[in-house]
Amino acid sequence: MTTIAPTGVQHAIAAGGFEAVVTEVGAGLRSLTHEGRPLVVGYPEDSGPVGSAGLPLLPWPNRIKDGRYVFDGEERQLALTEPKTGNAAHGFTRTLPWRVLSADESSVRLGLRLFPQMGYPHILDFTVSYALGAAGLEVEVTAENAGGTDAPYGYGAHPYLTLGGPLEEAVLELPASRWLEVDDRKIPTGRREVEGTEYDFRGPRAIGGTSLDTAFTGLTRDGDGLVRVRLTGADDGRGVELWAGVGIEWLQLFTGDTLAGPYRRRGLAVEPMTCPPNAFQTGEDVIRLAPGERATHRWGIAPL
Repeated sequence: MTTIAPTGVQHAIAAGGFEAVVTEVGAGLRSLTHEGRPLVVGYPEDSGPVGSAGLPLLPWPNRIKDGRYVFDGEERQLALTEPKTGNAAHGFTRTLPWRVLSADESSVRLGLRLFPQMGYPHILDFTVSYALGAAGLEVEVTAENAGGTDAPYGYGAHPYLTLGGPLEEAVLELPASRWLEVDDRKIPTGRREVEGTEYDFRGPRAIGGTSLDTAFTGLTRDGDGLVRVRLTGADDGRGVELWAGVGIEWLQLFTGDTLAGPYRRRGLAVEPMTCPPNAFQTGEDVIRLAPGERATHRWGIAPL
């Protein structure tokens, strides 16, 4: 009898000492290594992604308070997929099967047509491509409005960076000048400056006991237009970097304190996002996709 993995078909790719596995269900990044060293927190083939590890978050990232929002004067109610907080979280596509559009030894491109859902009466075509090269992993995500009406849209991803050891000993560099304060339901209540707070990682420093489930913005980019978040060892400087391209103006960092067992504080989720939490309700940085219009975003992971 053939055993079917909870995340469906596993797509293995490799190049330049890098190896990765991408899943059929959710189009998620299940593992990524460089010369045998893990760069992200993975999970076994016979289980599902813990804490949404490695998944694209579409057509919105993070949370929407009460699952309610108004678009073009129409009140909408999404399914409350985070019952403990009474919020709608992380979109619709995490549990859906994606089809292969193209693949070779070093890359795979997956596609999904999202049909109207409760509270989201739109049709979107998504593609997610994972490509390995000499510099590491590059991810490109595109959304196209295949329906007949304008659609609100946001994108996020949920990789957990790891050094393979305790998170407390890791050094974090995060070029962000502002963070969002939230209530007990993880809904933003205000924007704050990182200056003088425990959330200031603009200069590299140890994470220690800091607990994060926090959205950051005010991002500083390099000359190439990329924002770079680095996680390194305190002694040897070896580590891992996540970079994000134009259009990604938010980063959610999560130290995994609420995850179960061996996954608790095993890695640092660095989530590139195009909009903040509760964006469908506030309208902040929501992308309005007209029929036939596309939005494309890029990010990647590299060893240090």
